[in-house]
Amino acid sequence: MTTPSLNRLLRPRSIAIVGASATPGALGASVLSNLERAGYGGEIHLVNPKRAEIGGRKCCGSVSELPPGIDVAVLAIPRAAVLATARELAARQVGAIIVFSAGFAEGGEAGLAEQRELARLSREHGFVLEGPNCLGFVNFVDGVPLTFIEMPAEKLGDRPGIGIISQSGAMAAVLEINLLARGLGLSFSISTGNEAATGVEDFTEYLVDDPATRVIALIVEQFRQPRRFLAAARRARAAGKRIVLLHPGRSQAARASATTHTGAMAGDFEVMRTKVEHAGVLLASGLEEFGDVLDLALRCPALAGGGAAVLTDSGAFKALTLDLCESIGLALPAPAGECSARLRAAMPDFIPVSNPLDLTAQPLVDPDLYRRTLAPLLDDVCFGSIVLGIIQTDRTTAALKFPPLLAALRERKPAKPVIFAGLDEGAVVPSEYIDELRALGVPYFPSPERAFRALARTGEWAARPPLMTPAPLRADGLPPAVGVIPEYRAKEILGRLGIPFPRGRFVTSVETAQTAAAEIGFPVVLKAQSAELSHKSDAGGVIIGLADASALSAGWNRLHANLAQHRPGLVLEGVLVEAMGRRGVELIIGARNDPEWGPVILAGFGGVAAEILQDVRLLPPDLAPPAIIAELNRLKQAPLLHAFRGSPALDVGAVAEIISRLGRLMLSEPSIAEIDLNPVLVHPQGEGAVALDALMLTQSLLTSTR
Repeated sequence: MTTPSLNRLLRPRSIAIVGASATPGALGASVLSNLERAGYGGEIHLVNPKRAEIGGRKCCGSVSELPPGIDVAVLAIPRAAVLATARELAARQVGAIIVFSAGFAEGGEAGLAEQRELARLSREHGFVLEGPNCLGFVNFVDGVPLTFIEMPAEKLGDRPGIGIISQSGAMAAVLEINLLARGLGLSFSISTGNEAATGVEDFTEYLVDDPATRVIALIVEQFRQPRRFLAAARRARAAGKRIVLLHPGRSQAARASATTHTGAMAGDFEVMRTKVEHAGVLLASGLEEFGDVLDLALRCPALAGGGAAVLTDSGAFKALTLDLCESIGLALPAPAGECSARLRAAMPDFIPVSNPLDLTAQPLVDPDLYRRTLAPLLDDVCFGSIVLGIIQTDRTTAALKFPPLLAALRERKPAKPVIFAGLDEGAVVPSEYIDELRALGVPYFPSPERAFRALARTGEWAARPPLMTPAPLRADGLPPAVGVIPEYRAKEILGRLGIPFPRGRFVTSVETAQTAAAEIGFPVVLKAQSAELSHKSDAGGVIIGLADASALSAGWNRLHANLAQHRPGLVLEGVLVEAMGRRGVELIIGARNDPEWGPVILAGFGGVAAEILQDVRLLPPDLAPPAIIAELNRLKQAPLLHAFRGSPALDVGAVAEIISRLGRLMLSEPSIAEIDLNPVLVHPQGEGAVALDALMLTQSLLTSTR
């Protein structure tokens, strides 16, 4: 939907409530009450065939009596009447329709058919359709609460806002209350419901362009147009807007059609996570973290990387902080240089310079200590943020600690994030102190663990590699037919693109096998080749360690006997003769063109590690080699890639180059469904890496670009 179309829904100048009611608690009554409480200044038209007026407002007896061209109509009526009413409204050139009623797609075949008809009407007549099965929306910028949930008459004003888009209406309402209670500004809260015609992607695009929205909060169970969402997320990232996502349902089930290890190991949720995080979205792990991250994202737009400095008044908390921050990956750099010298000069000798910095109870007798210690920490570029882990206790203690802290913050007006984390959740703290902290842009957390975890999560934004458009890498020789490409053909195609494989030749007779082995050099491997034999070892189609011509002849016979036993009737295209690979650390590298999200790359440790430990990572296809190496170093067994217990450092750069080329290929060739390089043997630094096996699967372009 275009911005003008969505404006008619979200910023309406005229509203019709179909099913208006005077009964308290009725949907139509609640919508009208919300509008009146918010002081909505546009036209309000009521439709109720049984009443001439409601609350002094005239009622129309039917939709046909409404003036043409109303911006938005709210249907507070039973499902059975929705479709006919929508047809009448379409004839009156309505700009948008909100359908509260449930029982459509979620109610069975009849409801699904009606929902599809609503969508068809929306397309044919050009009106925006929100829902069905939704709670409507609240526009906090202009004061337009088109929902039956009772909402406070709170406008955003000139503050930056969080825009909420949620497929769950109930969770949207829960999040609204959570964020408003923190004193955060909201721009819009939109419940998309069943998304018959207008969904998350439409509203995300709208809020990316909305000047009042700084942060976008999404509660999404299913992205219906993933690639369109990714494009909007990339635009938001480029515009400096943050998107935070809560995604219920972390199913690890692989797709039924998965053919390769890559397909089986890249579950739906992990593919989604990889793609949205690379586009700039932060994925929250739960509702509490969701609210905490949104709080930081809105109040601290200058969130950046770097470590945190912690000011506290408890030595025991100092030790607990060191433990927690190590476990969650939040760096706590030690003060050094000028910062250390200034801290030393600002504090009594009995307080050691450290991070966390334990001020003890000294600020109670020397309140200016907060200002003197905050200043050098704020000035030091080593610290990206400062956390105030303060004991609050009671009103008396709060009255001693908060005023000097607030005075120091007012004086310095910090450019970097400062977060207040009370150590004693439940302590009675006068609300005016918390309100002033928030007015100064300082988030207030009742728990330090929540503050540290939220800070660690938001630090991920700064750590993400920049978005790139890598040079294309086209493949020659891709077959027109859809399906499995035999190993020898896959290696021919990939080898021309710089993917390293052992020396080998495709043969069709034992005589040519002997000639090939003599040219390659013994020992060699024999591998059966057929598009119907994806996993050759299971059928005895791989014979290794053939040291001479006699062993090769015996191996040739054994290979064919194995296949006759395990796969009777299988017709081979031929046999691949390859040099035996020398030993190395075994990795798996694969690629998958997800039909919804597009290409992803899988890399990790192979063999038992791949199948049991699942020590793999999913990567976007457009990472540069340095970013790929950083991701490989996050594997659980990453120390094995480096000089570990006397073993030589491995050629991780060669692995990164393979992954980079695979990613560029997947971006350039949408007809490739999957590629599996398993195993890839990595050798010491400077000696490269080689893929021993290659499996490719092609697909219809209609499938790959769905």
